[in-house]
This record gives sequence, structure tokens and C-alpha cells, in this order.
Amino acid sequence: MSVPGLKQLDGVLVLHKPGGPTSADCLNQIKRRLGQKKIGHAGTLDPMATGVLVVLLGQGTKLAGYLSDDRKTYRGRLILGQATDSYDVQGKVLSEAPWEHLDPEAVRSEVLGWKGTMSQEVPPVSAAKHQGKPLYALHRAGKEVPVKVKDVTIFDSQLLSMELPSVHFRVTCSAGTYIRSLAHSLGMRLGCGAVLSELEREASHPFTLAQAHSLETVLESGDQLHELVLPMTNALPHWPKLVLDPEQTALVQNGAWLPTSLFPDYPAQEGDRALMLSADRAPLALMEAGMRTGVLSWVILRGLWQA
Repeated sequence: MSVPGLKQLDGVLVLHKPGGPTSADCLNQIKRRLGQKKIGHAGTLDPMATGVLVVLLGQGTKLAGYLSDDRKTYRGRLILGQATDSYDVQGKVLSEAPWEHLDPEAVRSEVLGWKGTMSQEVPPVSAAKHQGKPLYALHRAGKEVPVKVKDVTIFDSQLLSMELPSVHFRVTCSAGTYIRSLAHSLGMRLGCGAVLSELEREASHPFTLAQAHSLETVLESGDQLHELVLPMTNALPHWPKLVLDPEQTALVQNGAWLPTSLFPDYPAQEGDRALMLSADRAPLALMEAGMRTGVLSWVILRGLWQA
């Protein structure tokens, strides 16, 4: 049952996604139950995966491109000795092979060797698109699924525990990395196959599990939903905030550039980004420092003011 009269909120809701539903399923439940018609997210999770799903509400949907591209941290578990079409335990088994002969140190070396930039094969059962259609749709229809690859970066990899054939690990990686593909490629190199059996997103920078609310808590919050939502002024906590005077506010709303020298307390460099606030501290615009007619200036990336 939906909550009547609940207004559209603006901001970020850090959700602890449960295993089972898709990311879209979670958003649809929030939309229907809590009347949040304008809703999105900053990076999907597979149905099997749990953990941080950054939900964007109202004006917060304008931040998608600035939150979804940040690094992620995952804790996962893989099982050696099997390969599936989806690269995880929920897929169709394609092959099985013995793993008992493996040297644990060789497995450890493979996990720690994930670090760096690599070309990764996209799982054939995924939402990645080919000619406008998701790969999983081609797979389900029995059509040939093209091999797609993408460059990803693993900033850190840790072996948390190992009791073969089970391997427990943590990785911090660039956005868009398929952890299923990491497991699959490891199994290929070891010659026995490997599938992902468990995955939890611990962080979607700058948000972590410590800030996340369960789907049940969110759906039961009713007219107290606003207490769980980070307002727009806190939606980019890793960006500096610059408060403008009324004249500067009017200039930005008219698309003007502001020389960075107007803000001596924040000596910006080219490429720096900031959240501009109006004099009453309302969200005004996302800005980036760039050269304009030979002057380092703040230039609008995305306007946030409400007409």
C-alpha cells in the first residue's frame, strides 16, 4: 500500500540492496510505496549481489553521471572447479574440472595479481548492450552473443580467506568492473574454472555500508522517508562547496563563468570541481574549473537551481 500525499524528495538515499531483486525492482518498490516518481541510481547491482546501491531522488537524478563513475569496493567469494554461462553460481553449468591439485599459493598469487589496468571480457549474461539490445536478451533468445571487452582498473585486491575450493576476497575497482569476470578469468588461468558465489558492494564512493538503510526500513519509513535521505547539499560530500552572493548567483543562473580568483579561500586548479550554493545555501550548480578566454574560471557542468 502506498503512502498518500508523500511529496517528491530531492537527494541521495543509500540503500543496502538485498539479494534476489534487481536494482530496478528495488527502485520500483520505492516509487510505488513512497510516491517517488522521479528516481534513479548511480550504478546497478546484479540480482544476486547485495550492498550499497546509491538511489537518486528528484533533483538528485542530475548527479548520476558524477556519482556512478567513482570507484567501488566489493567483498566476494568464488568457487573453483566449475564454469557457467553467467560466470556465477546462478548460471547454466558449462564445464566442471578438478581443483584438488592446485597449490594454494598459486591461487593467492592470482587474486593479488588482479591489481592494475586490464582488458576484461563482459559476461554474456549481462545488461551490456549490442546494437541496442542487452546481451542477456540475446542469450535468452538463443542468439549468438558477441564478445565484448572493456578496460577496467583494480586499485587494490586482498585475499581475506581461502578454504579451497572457496576463495574469499575484497577488491576496489573502477566503475563498471564485472567481478564475475574476475572470477571467470581466474578460473580460466588456473585451468579448472571458477564462478562467483557471493558478492557484496561495501562502498560506492563516497558512500559506504555504514550509511546504508535496508530496503525494509526504507519501505516502512512512510512520511519519515526524508530522515533517511541525504539532501542535495550533502549529496556530493567529497566535492568542495562554495557559497555565492546574490549577484554571483544571478550570474550563474544566466550561464556566466565566474573567475576562480573570486574565491581566494579555495585556490582551484584546472579540472577541479565544486558544488555552488546560493547565499541561502540552496544547491545552485555543479561547476568545473577551466580556462575561458585565458582566465581560469568556474564553468557550469549542471544547473541545480529550481525555477
